[in-house]
Amino acid sequence: MTAPTAPSDLFPEAASGAGLAPAPPFAQQTITLTRQEHIQLVSDVRYWRSQHERAVTRAQWTQKRHDQELAGARAREAALQAEIVDLKAQVRDLRQRVFGTRTEQSRFFNPAQFADSTTTKRRRGQQPGARGHGRRCQPHLTEQAEAVDLVDPSCPNCGQPLSPMPGAEHCEVIELEVRAYRRSIRRRRWRSTCRCGCLPGIVSAPPPPRLIPRGKLGVSVWVHALLTKFLYGQPTHRLLQDWREQGLHVAQGTLTGGLRRLAPLFAVLAQAGRERLRTHSHWHADETRWEVFVQREGKVGHRWYLWVFQAEDVVHYVLDPSRSAKVPDAVLDGVADGILSVDRYAAYKKFATDRCNTDHGAIELAYCWAHQRRDFLKVANDHPALWGWAMAWAERIGQLYRLHAARRAAFEGAHTSLPERDHAVRQAVQAMGDSCTQQLADTTLATPARKALQNLQIYWSGLTVFVDHPWLDLDNNAAERALRPAVVARKNFYGSGSEWSGALAADLLSVLMTARLWELNVRLWLHEYLQACAEAGGHVPADIAPFVPWRMQPGRLAQLRRFDPPCGPARSVAVGIDSS
Repeated sequence: MTAPTAPSDLFPEAASGAGLAPAPPFAQQTITLTRQEHIQLVSDVRYWRSQHERAVTRAQWTQKRHDQELAGARAREAALQAEIVDLKAQVRDLRQRVFGTRTEQSRFFNPAQFADSTTTKRRRGQQPGARGHGRRCQPHLTEQAEAVDLVDPSCPNCGQPLSPMPGAEHCEVIELEVRAYRRSIRRRRWRSTCRCGCLPGIVSAPPPPRLIPRGKLGVSVWVHALLTKFLYGQPTHRLLQDWREQGLHVAQGTLTGGLRRLAPLFAVLAQAGRERLRTHSHWHADETRWEVFVQREGKVGHRWYLWVFQAEDVVHYVLDPSRSAKVPDAVLDGVADGILSVDRYAAYKKFATDRCNTDHGAIELAYCWAHQRRDFLKVANDHPALWGWAMAWAERIGQLYRLHAARRAAFEGAHTSLPERDHAVRQAVQAMGDSCTQQLADTTLATPARKALQNLQIYWSGLTVFVDHPWLDLDNNAAERALRPAVVARKNFYGSGSEWSGALAADLLSVLMTARLWELNVRLWLHEYLQACAEAGGHVPADIAPFVPWRMQPGRLAQLRRFDPPCGPARSVAVGIDSS
């Protein structure tokens, strides 16, 4: 037997509290243990103590791993929620593009403006209570009189004849007749009766001028084909089908070969337009895709780009394989300085930067406010929670348009209210810039809203060019409208089948849209120009001044601005074939 073991040998912590508190009754009792039992008890205490420490450590590690997995799961959930929001935004954007309205006009109106009105204002069209214009008489059209009489001018009951009355009841019906016809030209022949020898044995009248030597199609045919295809966007096969239904059969190759023969006639006018373009100091520019189905070394695919540059009195189109800054640099070669109204495509910025780094002169970019407004409209459409915020910015841009329009009217009319309106514009621009900076400083601003404001801040210098130029447009809509005929044509027949046809499309659009810009009757202008080319033997006339708007005399402009057909036979739209 060993000596009794004190409880402090097994539980040292109990001994440390001796003297601090009275010992419990069992602490005053002693037991007798063997050395082996003592060792076993100490070992058990140490084992379970270590097991407890390991369990605590394992629990702490498990809790830490659980916290990490929970944080990762929450991060993945947040990312998935953000992805869902983005996908929903894309769905709304695609739905708007496919099924939404195309107009960018504001839908906001002040309800108090119509509080006292008894009628509801329509979105568009004639408003209730407004006086209409009535039926148009159109007296310029050729009149074809028709007399209509009774089959049996007698009483159906007794058979007595009716007595005629002076005058007649008058009514009009407008008709449109499109038909092909043959010009059968017979040239009289004469025989020489003198012995001078200066004349041949048989003398005949000179043949009519032909646009294409030995060609059967007259000028009116080519006028109709050029306008229908390039200005109104109708495919060639559909045009030929329309002619066949009218009895005119023209082969595809005949029309294509004729267009290729006519292409050089318009290149000279397009070049004159480019030279005129370079004399201005403000331009609108834009570009759109145009397919050219040819294989070209170094180019992948068939996508080319149709560029448009519009000044105050001229429109110029360029077809190029690339969409790089080399195109505007080539078009505006030799221009010292000016302002180019564009969208936010990076090639324009590179073009302006390269011009600043060279001795060619500086070109200042004026960015389009309509594109900036679309950023806020996209936020409103894609993220309904931000609708109010985005539309408030859109309304602020609309107010800027109204202020600038009032200032521009005062500037063009030299009105005394110009300083006051100019101050209003500058104040609105300053307030808009301050609001953008303040909202970007807000850390709680939603990401889509922040991106829209960041774009506004990035392009702010170009967006505010108009502040110092009251005559400048706020947007680039002029160039976008000029591209509309090309876009319609592209949707109907994709583009061009060769490089020469693509160049012809660009040249024709240049001259026709310039004529429209001068409010000329393009059909009348084109007919007179092609007739002059026919009289020149199928070549460009020696003097093109009568066909270039900015070189025309006022009387000539007034003559080409009429939209009534000249007096002549009652052929509304005739397609002629020369059968001589």
